Amino acid sequence: MVHMLIDGYNFIGRQKGLRGDLKAKRKKLLDDLSRYHQLKGYPITVIFDGWRSGWEVEHEERVGGISVIFSRMGEPADAVIARLAQEMGNACVVVTSDREVQKAARASGGTAIFSGEFEARLNAVLSGGSHGPADKDEEEQDLPGQPRFGRKKGNPFRRSKAERKRISKLAKL
Repeated sequence: MVHMLIDGYNFIGRQKGLRGDLKAKRKKLLDDLSRYHQLKGYPITVIFDGWRSGWEVEHEERVGGISVIFSRMGEPADAVIARLAQEMGNACVVVTSDREVQKAARASGGTAIFSGEFEARLNAVLSGGSHGPADKDEEEQDLPGQPRFGRKKGNPFRRSKAERKRISKLAKL
């Protein structure tokens, strides 16, 4: 089963920015993710930077069926996400728009998706709509107008194996 690791403040910042009542924004995100967890059943861990708030050790709590981790003092959430992705390997999907964190997740064998991609899925699931654009039809369709890079055997418009794998995992969310 896929375990989701979500870069909390990165996701919140992408939605409406980090200004204003951050506690209320965290609560809204956790409420939405709890509903998503109840509907989909995937284990979810949300990681927030806690290093500025004075946690001496990494702080973990359960909220609505999901795990919430605040990093310890002096350690950014990105390092916690990279460590968890390393421990989970290919069983994790990391949701962040931070390219360095995505790179670390992929190096561990996990799948990384941008916050905006997951936000669209989250909203679709919570509203009872479709699962977004990454369905099976899109995965295998030819991509007319896409540039060719060198000579390639087979269908030159077919996505790479890594991209097809990423889309497949995303479609399951």
